[in-house]
Amino acid sequence: MIQRQTGPVSTSANVLSVDAMGGDKGPATVVAGLSKFLSATPNAHALLHGPKAELDPLVAAYKIADRVTVHDASDVVKMSDKPSHVLRHGKRTSMWSAIDAVRDGQAAVCVSCGNTGGLMALSMLRLRKAEGVNRPAIACLWPSRNPAGFNVMLDAGADIRADQDDLLTYALMGASYARNGLDIARPRVGLLNVGTEEHKGRAELKVAHELIARAAEKGEFDYVGFVEGGDLPSNKVDVIVTDGFTGNVALKTGEGTATLISELLRGAMMGNPLSMMGALLAGGSLRRLRKRIDPRRVNGGVFLGLNQTVIKSHGSADETGVAAALHLAYRLAQTGFSDKLAARVASAAALAQDQGQEGAADTVDTKTGK
Repeated sequence: MIQRQTGPVSTSANVLSVDAMGGDKGPATVVAGLSKFLSATPNAHALLHGPKAELDPLVAAYKIADRVTVHDASDVVKMSDKPSHVLRHGKRTSMWSAIDAVRDGQAAVCVSCGNTGGLMALSMLRLRKAEGVNRPAIACLWPSRNPAGFNVMLDAGADIRADQDDLLTYALMGASYARNGLDIARPRVGLLNVGTEEHKGRAELKVAHELIARAAEKGEFDYVGFVEGGDLPSNKVDVIVTDGFTGNVALKTGEGTATLISELLRGAMMGNPLSMMGALLAGGSLRRLRKRIDPRRVNGGVFLGLNQTVIKSHGSADETGVAAALHLAYRLAQTGFSDKLAARVASAAALAQDQGQEGAADTVDTKTGK
């Protein structure tokens, strides 16, 4: 699924920077997920950030001390902390330490289960936004009928706001992620709306619709126009663009629905002896279905629009979910994703600005008749 780098991989590309604190289930779950990831990835190493007195015994218990270096960080970013508070008081936190390890070149990718707003704020402060990007976005993988098995959706919650220029930038960055992350030479991009008809939607969606259509050729993607919520798992599109409010609601709804289906299916299969016999006979198919709809296996949203890579794992992730986020981080590190995307984003941002200016000029011409 991910293209492999042809040249030698640098030492730092094998190293992930992991924030051990901030998740709902505590550092024990993060270390368990890290152990699971390391057992499946022989060349990987990790920098683990948090209180050393608490982490050392966990690392020793899982017998991964030879591949994990603990960076002592006494403070923790709480889920209730506002981004402004994190920026002012977060210098001694595990999250700040994890991001700085990437900033200083000690690791290739930062992974955290912590506060999304705080993580984005610190990432923008320490890693800086790519030139021309107004609002970075979180890109998530959505299970789909496509050959790759996933669609890319962004923004999944980095910022609840997005004007037409932001949506255009998201389209360009999302296409770049699909090209590099899913090996799709010419991604199909759709703009999420309440209907596919061109007259539907808010004013900024209609303007973004025009801007994205104009940018498709230079951006090397195909624009399929407006798409609806039912198209998120379809094979009609590879990249779905929306604002962070809508995207986050859609993501949480999809995850909750997948969990509900899994639980209902399990209950139905265990309801009586006859259904239990059927479940036994269909065991292989049921396991494949459960794996396909398991939201844990696609855990990990990639921050796009920064100079280096940060991955946000769900705060409620268990060890399987944490391991999935680490596997995604490692695959991206091995491809040199940060450098590739930085170059793409720079050109994408410039193109977005050009298209935005053209769109503004067209709007003025329409109003003045000149």
